[in-house]
Amino acid sequence: MLRALAVSAAALCPILVSTFTAAPAHAEAVILVDAQSGKVLRAENATYPWYPASTTKLMTLYMTLSAIRDGRITPDTLFTVSPNAAVQAPTKMGFPVGTQVTVDNAIKMMMVKSANDMAVLLAEGIGGSIDDFSQQMTETAHRLGMSESNFVNPNGLPADGQIMSARDLAILARALIHEFPQYSFYWHVPAIKYGRRIVRNYNPLLFRYPGADGMKTGFICASGFNMVATATRDNKQLIAVVLGAPSSAARAVKAAELLEGGFQQKPLSWLTPSLGTVDQLAPMDAAPPNLKDEMCGPHWRRPATEADDPDAPDDSANSGAEGGAGQSQFSVLLSALRAPTAKNLALLPDPGPVVPTVVYTGPTRTQAQINALAALPEAAAPIRRGKKRAMKAEAKAASATPAANNVAATGQMKTGKPTGSNIHYTPSSASAAVQKKPKPPAQ
Repeated sequence: MLRALAVSAAALCPILVSTFTAAPAHAEAVILVDAQSGKVLRAENATYPWYPASTTKLMTLYMTLSAIRDGRITPDTLFTVSPNAAVQAPTKMGFPVGTQVTVDNAIKMMMVKSANDMAVLLAEGIGGSIDDFSQQMTETAHRLGMSESNFVNPNGLPADGQIMSARDLAILARALIHEFPQYSFYWHVPAIKYGRRIVRNYNPLLFRYPGADGMKTGFICASGFNMVATATRDNKQLIAVVLGAPSSAARAVKAAELLEGGFQQKPLSWLTPSLGTVDQLAPMDAAPPNLKDEMCGPHWRRPATEADDPDAPDDSANSGAEGGAGQSQFSVLLSALRAPTAKNLALLPDPGPVVPTVVYTGPTRTQAQINALAALPEAAAPIRRGKKRAMKAEAKAASATPAANNVAATGQMKTGKPTGSNIHYTPSSASAAVQKKPKPPAQ
């Protein structure tokens, strides 16, 4: 009986794959792949063409590591910030024209901060120009089997001709894992420290999901929130790709759910129809969906960029200030989810402190010099304009009424409930978020 069910399930495989690839364009595209075998464990719209946004930088990374392997450059090679690199849209490091950066530091800045100017610096240094490097990216991608990929820039900034698919990104992730295992640290650096400033990786799975070890996130209005995530447990490594998520929070949770499903062996998993390997999925001849109105419509006060991602504050990663790891961003992450559940929270626990990797401009420095940079005190987290206004309003209210003054002085309201700095409450912990669900963002 069971074998008959298995045969029936196998017969349904072509229908299921067709369903996966023929879903409406506005749906998310996801794929889960075993990194070792290439076996597809789950796929939905996996071959649908998509705007990759900053996940493009994985291809720029592949090209850079290939150049190192071929002896054309070394990690210590210095490239110079050109006028073209300097004028790239955020996110970026913002170095002046003429600044020199080693390949090693440029990669770290590109992968952690998703710096668009560093992607251009690498592209021009290796390929001579953005156009020539993009052509090389496309040719290399097709050689790897990424048949739906086409590139016109090295960073994923909006462009009609910048196209990949979830399938292609999974193929690229496997190529990086298998061809460059000695450079795997580049795609799981949790944070970088430049001077006194610490910038945390845009991929929150690196410090929240057990076993996470890569790779890259991306966002532009046309694509939605994208992610390529990898994780390893019990010598099994999985690759999850999520394209078109409605928020950075949903993107992270979706990737975690995909990975968790792949790691949990089900007793009757052998009954599930085989989807084959990632390179066997047939490409789809279609135009990529444009999610600009949905992601950045009238409800946005300004065009969004990946710099607005709440999971990657551009300030101290270890301080207790707003946006640091000392005070978790989990409440912000959950605020974009319509229905947070205990299961979702368990997949992404609150992060702990991370040790940032020092980056710098100029030639390669000695270990003693790097240690001196690491010892620099962290800069205080900047107070955002909205927070400044709120603080002024609170101060004005406190000085205007006797009741408020009493609260400020005693830490007690008339009801007897504690307030003030003695007892600090934040819904950033998993347990607090379960008790009090955040309101959905205003539309």
